[in-house]
Amino acid sequence: MFLKSISVVNFRNYSDLNIEFGSNINIIYGDNAQGKTNLLESIYFLALTKSHRSFIDDNLIMSGEKIAKISGCINNNDISKNFKIVLSSASKKMFIDDVIYKKVSDYISNMNVIIFYPEDLELVKGGPMVRRRYINLELGQLYSGYIDIFSDYKKLIKIKNNYLKGVKAGARFDESYYAVLNDYIIKKSVLIYVMRKKFIDKINFYAPRIFYDLSGMNGFSIKYKTSISLVDTDRERIIDELKCLSFDLMSDEIKMGKNLLGPNFDDFEFYIDDMNIKKFGSQGQQRMAVLAVKLSEIEIFKHYLGTSPILLLDDVFSELDNFKRNNLLKYVDSSVQTIITSTDLSNFDSSIISRARLFEIKNGNIL
Repeated sequence: MFLKSISVVNFRNYSDLNIEFGSNINIIYGDNAQGKTNLLESIYFLALTKSHRSFIDDNLIMSGEKIAKISGCINNNDISKNFKIVLSSASKKMFIDDVIYKKVSDYISNMNVIIFYPEDLELVKGGPMVRRRYINLELGQLYSGYIDIFSDYKKLIKIKNNYLKGVKAGARFDESYYAVLNDYIIKKSVLIYVMRKKFIDKINFYAPRIFYDLSGMNGFSIKYKTSISLVDTDRERIIDELKCLSFDLMSDEIKMGKNLLGPNFDDFEFYIDDMNIKKFGSQGQQRMAVLAVKLSEIEIFKHYLGTSPILLLDDVFSELDNFKRNNLLKYVDSSVQTIITSTDLSNFDSSIISRARLFEIKNGNIL
């Protein structure tokens, strides 16, 4: 899969930009604050309908404008598709080949991107919510039904929390209604647990070798932290365990007025052997950990979807020495379209420059 072209109108600092990309390496270079990251953000937004930098869509629309438009043409196994998102303060409309898509879950699995940017260190250093958001977005790209399952789960949790708040405030507790709500939540929870467990297992299959290639260190892994045992993915066993835990937590949930169990309490941690990288790893090891995870996704997408994702690398090379740059580029083969931003072309070997398509950006314009 590769992005043939993109058109950006009134997005961030771009009033009107059109670019045709090469199918392999593309380098976008220029001084800071010229729009390099904004361009990668527009590609990410076109694929996932979300920004990796802002939770508020209105922030993406150019100041003084009412509508932003991003459109692009994707080639996937010699089949072209045209994607478009029209964003306003009131709505977000998604199109593929001029057909409107009303459900995000139907849209986002059609264009796959993986992004690495400096703030990705929060994936290691930040709180559990950062990591849950990451795994939800990646699973949404791999399995189109995941978003619907997770959306249903969140709605059920909201209903349960509202009910428990009412009970805490003095409303009568109906144990039968509480049990029915829990049964629905457990059915959704087990699907989420199984999908997350399988995804992390896949990362742990590929990432240790990549981490070794990047850092020269063995023993990398991700550990999935949940409220239940996930030694296997037998659904009936997980359902039984969730029912037991739910019953045990009933009095605490009534007392606190909120749900206390489920995938919304999940976390995962990065380790080198028995060392928690968040607590004891260097910033370099943390960066290599995130890169290893992101690069392992390339292999996962290839294997399970039969296509390579688009790889977006935002100002990564300036943080790496020559050894790590060269090892990183081992994973940027001819089947992976890679779009890289940099302030300085001297960060790249001449062999990379010779086979890359170059774009210099200044004040939101291609020179």
